[in-house]
Amino acid sequence: MITVTIVLAVAIVLIASTIYFVSRNSRSKLSPPSNSSIVTQLPPKSPETGIAPGKAESFPENLVPPADIKRGLGRARLAFSRLFGSILGSNGSSQQVWEELEDALLLSDLGMELTNRVLEGAKASLESTGETDGLGMAEAVKAQLRSLFVEESRDLVYSEESPTVWLVVGVNGVGKTTSIGKLAAMAASDDRKVVLAAGDTFRAAAADQLQMWAERTGADIVRSIPGADPSSVVFDSIQRAAARGFDLVIADTAGRLHTKSNLMDELRKLRRTAEREPGHLTEVLLVLDATTGQNGLVQAREFAKAVGITGVVLTKLDGSAKGGIALAAEAELGVPIKLVGVGEKVRDLIVFSPDEFLDALLDVDSQDDLSNED
Repeated sequence: MITVTIVLAVAIVLIASTIYFVSRNSRSKLSPPSNSSIVTQLPPKSPETGIAPGKAESFPENLVPPADIKRGLGRARLAFSRLFGSILGSNGSSQQVWEELEDALLLSDLGMELTNRVLEGAKASLESTGETDGLGMAEAVKAQLRSLFVEESRDLVYSEESPTVWLVVGVNGVGKTTSIGKLAAMAASDDRKVVLAAGDTFRAAAADQLQMWAERTGADIVRSIPGADPSSVVFDSIQRAAARGFDLVIADTAGRLHTKSNLMDELRKLRRTAEREPGHLTEVLLVLDATTGQNGLVQAREFAKAVGITGVVLTKLDGSAKGGIALAAEAELGVPIKLVGVGEKVRDLIVFSPDEFLDALLDVDSQDDLSNED
């Protein structure tokens, strides 16, 4: 009797051990290793309205029309419109005017190579048409500037199957987390359910800032302890979105110096995680600060090389007198600027249109208004 009892006990232990290890191995295949527990928080709904704090109905900014890129360009528009006003009143063959134009393009942070391309193309166009007046010169220059923009869709891409995943990358200080919050607000206004992934686990302030945007927009947020594995945060965010039928995951990422190879390796790992089922990665958005000029393009090249960006979010355009960075960014990277930030408010992140941008930048009729604003 004792022997039978011992045999039964051993059998039970063996069966339990087998079940445990099989279950453990199955879980390890489904998720990346994590060194911390994930904390998921959902903003409470208003007992009066049943609406989460950040839903479209509760945004006071939605009572205000979207930002106007013409007014948002501010200082950059003043410099360019004055220059084009001088061109229109000049002789297109004047060497002095061409030199002034070259200086203006360089000061706008277009860069030497692109400036030469614009000037040479404009001169060749004038030679072929035989035009010599200022209007012909202005139109030729504008056409060359327009040619620097890529002919690609600027729409943010959603997957046919949910959840869609957007990775947002960029160095610290460019407005990355704020841009994510505004993207979440845009999605919420379209009645899409959003999960924010606090993938920058190296800065506690980044997760806290994202938390505020989650509360404001009615999004879920998945965050972890400082120093946790960012890939685990993104993975758990995608799993949560899939389980709850959410439409979109927007993932923040670390933004330490682009020259650190471990950051780029980490971003590659994040991209691989975001591409795994049930997630559908459709956008890798690079956030660039317009005020950094050519230095920002150095950063952009590194990020493009590491993770294959699909579009650019150009922030702080309202605070820069160097509008040429928008043209330089597209010409250098070969990807479209999808959104531009022209102010602090939620609706100051707007869809970018090359034609509207150039029309606003070169609008000579508004010089007096701009001068009065100054």
